[in-house]
Amino acid sequence: MTATVVLVHGAWHGAWCWDLVAAGLRERGTPVVAVDLPGHGDDQGPCTDLAGDVARVRGALDGVTGSAVLVGHSYGGMPIAAAAAHPTVAHTVFIAALCPIEGETAMTMATAEAAAANVDIRGRSNPGQYMTFDDNGMASLSAEGAKFLFYNDCDDELASWAVSRLRPQPMGNLQELPATIGWRDKPSTYAVCALDNIMHRDLQRVLAQRTTNSVEWHASHSPFLSNPEVVVDLLAGIAAGVD
Repeated sequence: MTATVVLVHGAWHGAWCWDLVAAGLRERGTPVVAVDLPGHGDDQGPCTDLAGDVARVRGALDGVTGSAVLVGHSYGGMPIAAAAAHPTVAHTVFIAALCPIEGETAMTMATAEAAAANVDIRGRSNPGQYMTFDDNGMASLSAEGAKFLFYNDCDDELASWAVSRLRPQPMGNLQELPATIGWRDKPSTYAVCALDNIMHRDLQRVLAQRTTNSVEWHASHSPFLSNPEVVVDLLAGIAAGVD
């Protein structure tokens, strides 16, 4: 039986960002589930802390029959790193993602690993210049900033559609520790996105050394929109090869 691919989006996004990948996987006969983290996508409830995001992913895994390939994009690497302890998870995939080890928050991981590798974690820009914050620490991105940071290799129509779906992100989650790390004793893959404008490609290459396997794509931070075929190829291949 082909494993089910469980897709977890990054900050500001929702399950919608995986639409093209999910369609491609279904065409290949690969079961797929795309998760809305609390307060994102079509979920009209409030955002939660990292623990709440992990609980949402674990809930999706509870509904999987057989094995799962658990995929996280960007911030989505944080909740999947913990949720990968779920017994259904056979392989974990990080796409331009954070992949913490024990004792690391998103911020401490990024800063420590970047400093060790002499990498400017602002990538090719300063993301903060495009953000505004409300009184609850929720960050929103300008349309201009989102297009530059996330969708720099997408056509304008697709980028505008994606920007219209973004929701505010609680930035406090980046300073929270996962309660557990569940991915390190299972096979894992890292996909580096070489045209990324928000997560420096050299930092991604450093983090990729933590995983079992890695690939590198000539893509922005959002290959699921700009080049979904390569994402489908990778995930369908992994899902088909799970014992």
